[in-house]
Amino acid sequence: MVAHIDPTADVHKNAKVGESTTVWGLTHIREGASVGGECTIGRGVYIGPGASLGDGCKVQNHALVYEPARVEDGVFIGPAAVLTNDSHPRAITPEGKPKDAEDWTPVGVTVRRGASIGARAVCVAPVTVGRWAMVAAGSVVTRDVPDFALVAGVPARRVRWVGRAGAPLEDAGDGHFVCPRTGERYTETDGTLRPDDPHLS
Repeated sequence: MVAHIDPTADVHKNAKVGESTTVWGLTHIREGASVGGECTIGRGVYIGPGASLGDGCKVQNHALVYEPARVEDGVFIGPAAVLTNDSHPRAITPEGKPKDAEDWTPVGVTVRRGASIGARAVCVAPVTVGRWAMVAAGSVVTRDVPDFALVAGVPARRVRWVGRAGAPLEDAGDGHFVCPRTGERYTETDGTLRPDDPHLS
C-alpha cells in the first residue's frame, strides 16, 4: 500500500517515505530524509535532511527531528519533542558573521528500537536513548539512556525500569523485575537491565 501524504505536507522529491506510512498536514520532510513503512507522521512535524526513521514509528504533532538523527523501528516521539543536532549552538561566528553549513558539524540523536520520547522532551545531541527506554514528558536528556530505563527530570535521570509494554516494572527482589502487564521477567546486573528471555531483546 502506497504512502498517504497530505497535500499540505512538504516532502522533498529526494526524501523517502515507506509503504503504508501516513504523513499529515504541514509536515516538512527534507531532502535525503528517510521514513520507513507503516509510520504515522503527525501534523507540523519537521524531519531534517538525512535524518532516518525506521518502520512502525509514530511521530506526534510538531515534533522536531533534526539531522543526522537515527531513529530505529517502533519508536514513539511525542508532541513537540525535539531531537537537537548542535552541541555548541551560535547564530554567528566569533567574528560576527552569520554561521553557515561550513561553520559547524551537526551531531545527531540516536533512538533505539521500541523507545518512547514523551511530549515536549528535549534530547540534546549527541545522546543515545536505549531500546525500549522511556523519556518522561518535559525531560531534558543530556546523557545516554540505558535500555529499558524510565528517565525523568531536568537533567533526566533514571527513576524506574520499564518493560516492553511500557509499564514500570515491579521489583521482585534480588535484582529481578516483573512486568505487571505481560509477566515478562528481567534481571538487573551492574546497572544494566536485560530480559531473562534473550529472544525479547
